[in-house]
Amino acid sequence: QVQLVMSGGGSVEAGGSLRLSCVASGYTGHYCSGWFRQAPGKEREVIARIFTASGSTSYAESVKGRFTISRPNVPNGKNTVYLQMNSLEPEDTAMYYCAATSKPYCHTLSAQEFDNWGQGTQVTVSS
Repeated sequence: QVQLVMSGGGSVEAGGSLRLSCVASGYTGHYCSGWFRQAPGKEREVIARIFTASGSTSYAESVKGRFTISRPNVPNGKNTVYLQMNSLEPEDTAMYYCAATSKPYCHTLSAQEFDNWGQGTQVTVSS
């Protein structure tokens, strides 16, 4: 059984930083991992993706230059994905999720096309 376990999140003032972590177990063949967020009353949006094989990344315009998706450069690092969030803004307040899939074309996948999801963690940014 595939599980994605998230850690990190919390509350921070505008301009601050947080790092989210997501560790997968039960299956290690995911081609693509991503980070998503959903604010109250809004649809879940993809904010960052990473293609396992090449390490290539893609970002939503709203977070480009502020957020970084990455994997640790260690053995079995492909089971873990991070989201480093810098220069946080109140508009970044949302529930954040990690997800993974074995589908190809990582950087074009929508949220609905990801198969396995973490439990979610709240990020609150105060002004």
